[in-house]
This record gives sequence, C-alpha cells and structure tokens, in this order.
Amino acid sequence: MRILILILLVNFWALNGQPEDHSLWTSVLQTYVSENGTVDYKGLQNNKSVLQSYLKILSANAPNNKWSIDAKKAYWINTYNAFTIQLILENYPLNSIKDLRRPWDQSFIKIDGRKIALNTIEHEILRPMGDPRIHFAIVCASKSCPKLLNYAYESNSLEQQLELVTKGFINDPLRNNINQSNIKISKIFKWFKSDFPSREAFITFLNRYSKIKISAEAEINYLNYSWNLNE
Repeated sequence: MRILILILLVNFWALNGQPEDHSLWTSVLQTYVSENGTVDYKGLQNNKSVLQSYLKILSANAPNNKWSIDAKKAYWINTYNAFTIQLILENYPLNSIKDLRRPWDQSFIKIDGRKIALNTIEHEILRPMGDPRIHFAIVCASKSCPKLLNYAYESNSLEQQLELVTKGFINDPLRNNINQSNIKISKIFKWFKSDFPSREAFITFLNRYSKIKISAEAEINYLNYSWNLNE
C-alpha cells in the first residue's frame, strides 16, 4: 500500500510540473542496496515494479529551464544510476557490465520521447555542468566504481550528498591508496583528468577531502580497476 501511494503521489507531482521527486528510487535503493553499495540484483530482478514505475516517471518528466541547477543535476545522476541498474537487470546474470557490447553507447534510455545513452548523460549533460564530484556519484555497476548510495540524490541536499560521496570515495582504501608522499589513486582521476584541477591544484583538491594530508610533491600512480559486478 505504501508503495502504491508513493507511485500515485510521484505521478501527481510529475503531471503538475514539479521539478522532481525521487522517493520511489530511494525505496528501491533502501531495499536492494547495502550500506557499502553492493546491489542485490537477483532480488531486484524478481521485484522490478517499483523501479519500472520510477523509470517511467523519469522518462516523462525531463528537466526544463525552470528547474534549478541542483534539481537538474540530481535528476541526471539518479537517471544515470537507475538506468544502469536497469541495463544490468535486463542482462542478468553476468559477471561485469563490460560483458555487454558497448554498454555506455546503447541508446536505451527514453527521455521526453528521445532515446539516449549513458554516455550522453555523462559526457553531454553532467560533465559540462563543471562539477567533478559527479564522478563519485554516478555508478557503473562495478566494484572499483564509487559505491552506490542507498538513497536518492535530492536537490535540497545535493551539496551535502556530493561532499559526502567525494570524501567517502577518496578515503576508501579499496579505491584509493593515500599516504603523504605517494598516492595510488583510482583511474577515474586519469580518465577524467581534464575535469579536475592540474598538478598542485589537484593535490589541493584531494586534500580538501583526504584524512591524510598529501604533499604537493607526492608521487601519483593509478590502481588497477575492477569491472566485476558490484553485487
């Protein structure tokens, strides 16, 4: 009954032009995603109705010029993550998202009547917003990716959420190895180097979040990236 009420309310808000409501997504995440970001794909595959309802609402309620930048950013982060989960479910079981053919280039996401790909969201919408913290919020269903939060991103708490996931990612020893003079960091920082400050400013960026203060002369290397499924 609670889920049915949520679906009705979210549909009402969408039809009345409200910027967003991601409570259905939070309901899915709270049920099938652990605190450490692992996903119960098998359980979710057996109960996809709430996720499907949320995806339909995303598809029919694209951002417009009246939305705030945080509302748009939260929408597109949630859209990326929810449709990534959907892509995995459509092909489950599998060992890795990379078992699929060109997973990030498949135009399977229908938004406002137009079909787009995950790469469209990441490279043409989110990255041009100029906030490198989005790289710690969008999740590619892999173990070396940032962990998937088990609640939705929301415009009214987005700043705090982005700070939280950035700090969590940088200090996670499974994803980054940091000491004062030598750091071994995620290849996300290499792949998207242009989105982050360069050299000394990059160390300053890391030090905003790192529990261990890094020397400006620290040697930088990159860790191997695990594409194994985050389950």
